[in-house]
Amino acid sequence: MSRIGKLPVAVPSGVTVKLEKGLLTTKGPLGELSVQLSGEMNVTIDDGEIRVERPSDSKTHRSLHGLTRSLVNSAVVGVAEGFEKKLEITGVGYRAELKGKNLVLHLGFSHPITVEPPSGIEFQVPEPTKISIKGADKQAVGQVAAEVRAHRPPEPYKGKGVKYEGEHIRRKAGKTAVGG
Repeated sequence: MSRIGKLPVAVPSGVTVKLEKGLLTTKGPLGELSVQLSGEMNVTIDDGEIRVERPSDSKTHRSLHGLTRSLVNSAVVGVAEGFEKKLEITGVGYRAELKGKNLVLHLGFSHPITVEPPSGIEFQVPEPTKISIKGADKQAVGQVAAEVRAHRPPEPYKGKGVKYEGEHIRRKAGKTAVGG
């Protein structure tokens, strides 16, 4: 039995869940999310819990079991609490700012980079070197964070660039002068 798949997903108060023809729809204070589930998994909703069961112990059913439960849990948690990714900017003169809802990055290029948030995603800049990306959809939050980081990934010599909060950058030694 999958250790993740066998756990029930608790539905918090204020969140409504509907299941129709393999499409799970969750509504909550932070919005509405829909998840297309595999038709092979048995998903049941009863008294504030969502359970995912697999029909057999075949390899595909075992792999879909945990995945389906994780997708359902992410949808429920997303509309109830939301998800957040934090980024840090390192480098002299590197900074971020908000202009309206758009994120403007100054990353050492000759021009600033403007990033428009997709629907359901919100940028916050508590400090010029810190970025917070929030939203209900876990996949979308992670994708936007990866795209922002990709504009200037951290380099291994000085560590300059955009990195995830708490990410460890493997550093390399620079050139050393050889006495001759």
